[in-house]
Amino acid sequence: MKIVVMCGVGLGTSAILKVNAERALDRLDIEASVQATDVAGVRAAAADAQVILTSSELVDAIGKTNADVIVINNYFDVDELVAKLEIALGS
Repeated sequence: MKIVVMCGVGLGTSAILKVNAERALDRLDIEASVQATDVAGVRAAAADAQVILTSSELVDAIGKTNADVIVINNYFDVDELVAKLEIALGS
């Protein structure tokens, strides 16, 4: 499974989200690769992704995708990530 985490410009914020998404996946005992990207690279990065994690402000920038788009309100809240990934992935 592939999960893409996306921030606006640069990769600083998505790096934080990537680390916390990996922590959430560990808690859920789910194996997945997590890739960080920015708006410019999201279409290429998400072409084969099952899930995209991002903020509500960036959802429209993703465009058409077959991935589940999950809005994360607090990139530092691993509990939020666990809850939302658990729902999305049916764990």
